[in-house]
Amino acid sequence: MEKFVIRGGKPLHGDVYISGAKNAAVALVAATILCDEPCVLENVPEISDITKCLKILKEMGAKVELLDRHTIKIDTAGITNPSVPYELARTMRASCYFLGTLLGRFHEAFVPMPGGCDLGDRPIDQHLKAFRALGATDDIVNGNNHVRAEKLSGNQIYFDFVTVGATMNAIFASVKASGLTIIENAAKEPHIVDLANFLNSMGADIRGAGTDVIKVRGVEYLKGVTYATIPDQIEAGTYMVAAAATGGDVNICNVIPKHLESISAKLRKCGVNVVESDESVHVWVDGPLMKTSLKTMPHPGFPTDMQPQFSTLLTLADGTSIVTDDIFDNRFRYVGELRRMGADISVDGKVAVIQGVGKLHGAPVVATDLRAGAAMVIAGLAADGVTEIDNIEYIERGYEAIDEKFRKLGADIQRVYRPDADSVAMSG
Repeated sequence: MEKFVIRGGKPLHGDVYISGAKNAAVALVAATILCDEPCVLENVPEISDITKCLKILKEMGAKVELLDRHTIKIDTAGITNPSVPYELARTMRASCYFLGTLLGRFHEAFVPMPGGCDLGDRPIDQHLKAFRALGATDDIVNGNNHVRAEKLSGNQIYFDFVTVGATMNAIFASVKASGLTIIENAAKEPHIVDLANFLNSMGADIRGAGTDVIKVRGVEYLKGVTYATIPDQIEAGTYMVAAAATGGDVNICNVIPKHLESISAKLRKCGVNVVESDESVHVWVDGPLMKTSLKTMPHPGFPTDMQPQFSTLLTLADGTSIVTDDIFDNRFRYVGELRRMGADISVDGKVAVIQGVGKLHGAPVVATDLRAGAAMVIAGLAADGVTEIDNIEYIERGYEAIDEKFRKLGADIQRVYRPDADSVAMSG
């Protein structure tokens, strides 16, 4: 087991280069199942969720070749059984994308109930609603979601609420279905657009991605392509907030500034300077941080995946801030860890009241999930003294070389081996 040890209180300075988007890349990897020829994916982040997705493909019979650290050639022609390995899939939420891609290719899929971070109940009922509209049936078999269809036919799909995962699965299942599928109340996130662009470059006919109505006209064949993943909006936002929390001056490079508009706007409300260029944003602080109100919303609103990081920043701001996050049930589990560091936060349901304390203090904490882990890193960087963060495997699900990137910005962050309880007991 490993942990991060951070000696905080140092302003961050310099340039940081953002990796490919986790939430896009996991979908693009799954999408290669639909392609009738080999594909090459570029700008793929080196994170554990991608490693697991590739391992799933290989165990199913695909050929996966690493051309370099961030470029992968995938040939899924060897997949003949539409079953996803149980132990791998149940550890990550993105495994649910294999439902749509396997259904789209084989008209059948066996996929374990998805895992990932514990953010409360995240059912797949809207995914199944989309599959049923296209002609599929579903049941649970030995802990697996089993979906099948004699034929997939285009239809109208209306989601009861905005959902990224179900929107992607509806696209996957309909891209080779006969006729026209209209997806209403669709999610509009950048990774939805990236997925549509990837499939369209193969020969799919998807229109309206990025709006709340997406139209998919089914095609019979998808050709192999080389495609680069978009930069990671949430990774970029995390470094933007870290620069602000430490009173630093950082250029966040290899980004699409338009994807960061909601984050940039909130930082400016807090008194942070944010200047956009073509492919970078410059973030620096030259005055006190100010309170603000924050409510997470589906894109183009403020992303729930940035809420823990931004709430950490607000613990350092003057005055009282109100943060509302009703997208996931357990988004505030990290608050107890911030309190260990001196934060003054009270939570009532899905609303947090944050009284700025001006300074945090180093303490032993744990990452309760992926984005909460990033929040702990930001807290440690801004705090006086030493912060030790356990459960960093959560962080590595979505952040490539986070310790290396922060060290290049002047942070004192080290990865330290920590013997787990079992090995200590055995050695005793």
